Amino acid sequence: MELSDALRTRRSVRAFRPDPVPRATVEALLAEAALAPSGTNVQPWKVHVVAGATRDRLVAEVLAHREANPADAAPEFPRSAKRKEPYVTRMRTLGKAMYGLIGIPKGDAAANWAQWGRNYKFFDAPVGLIFTIDKDLGPMSYLDVGLFMQSFMLAAADRGLSTCAQGAWNNYWTVTRRVLNVPDEDYIVCGLSLGYADESDPVNTLVAEREPVESFTTWHWG
Repeated sequence: MELSDALRTRRSVRAFRPDPVPRATVEALLAEAALAPSGTNVQPWKVHVVAGATRDRLVAEVLAHREANPADAAPEFPRSAKRKEPYVTRMRTLGKAMYGLIGIPKGDAAANWAQWGRNYKFFDAPVGLIFTIDKDLGPMSYLDVGLFMQSFMLAAADRGLSTCAQGAWNNYWTVTRRVLNVPDEDYIVCGLSLGYADESDPVNTLVAEREPVESFTTWHWG
């Protein structure tokens, strides 16, 4: 696949087939993603890969904790939740389109809760990745983690695999830390689902709108 094709076809998949992904494939993807640039080459990314029984245990324990402690969904590290226009409209437009595809009407709190909970099942993907970072590192290193993740997702698309980056795993981090033995000196940043897309699921027909270049670019050309 050409890079331009991978960029155009990659999308966030929220329904996966159960087909397994070989460990060797995941290792190859991680090795390619590790070629991503990072400030002064610090390479701050750390990854916990879960599959099989460990994945199932993580899913079960996070979901059980979520049901018992629904108000415990708080990020471990400081992050701003404030949004203004045009960001609010973009977020709501995507949410409305996605929930329309899967038949969840506005105001249905129970269905909304259940759908959000699918994040913690990795949307049924056979492989999950949890990304962490040393607490001593600053904001620029979080950008580096993003570059690493983007490289991983494009490498996956090149192999016919699908992904979904998930900020939701930044919540209920106490359970994830315990199950995966994540060191106390690391923040749990986010997660990612990896597998083969279930093309029969309507949610995977979702197209996230993108802004045209002129809407976000200021030219200082010459």
